[in-house]
Amino acid sequence: MNPTYTAVATSSGRDARAVTADGQLDVQLALPKELGGTGDGLNPEQLLAAGWAACFSTVLDRIGQTQNLDAKDVAVTAEVSLVPTGQRFTLAAVLRIELPDHLHGEPGRQLIEAAHNICPYSRATHGNIPVEIVVE
Repeated sequence: MNPTYTAVATSSGRDARAVTADGQLDVQLALPKELGGTGDGLNPEQLLAAGWAACFSTVLDRIGQTQNLDAKDVAVTAEVSLVPTGQRFTLAAVLRIELPDHLHGEPGRQLIEAAHNICPYSRATHGNIPVEIVVE
């Protein structure tokens, strides 16, 4: 494997700091209140949701450019959930995509489908967790 880019981050748990090797990200993590924590910090699901939304939106825009479709005003909201399964948790996700009027219908559907097949986050989760796509 010959990566183009590798992000490096270190943390010692859900109630600790997470710091990237380059120092650009240095955040306090905290268990969400729903898991018995204080909620006074970010959690890994929020970080995954933010990265996925940003990546998916960028992929939509790039594909749109290749098809002469203006997709720069598309907004993507990623919801990443922890779902209890017995003694463990699994992830589930919803991608809510707000399309401008000119992308409603078939052009938008094709653009979203292509982005979901190309986005590294979508590909990494494909077949591993349930992902629902909602067009708004």
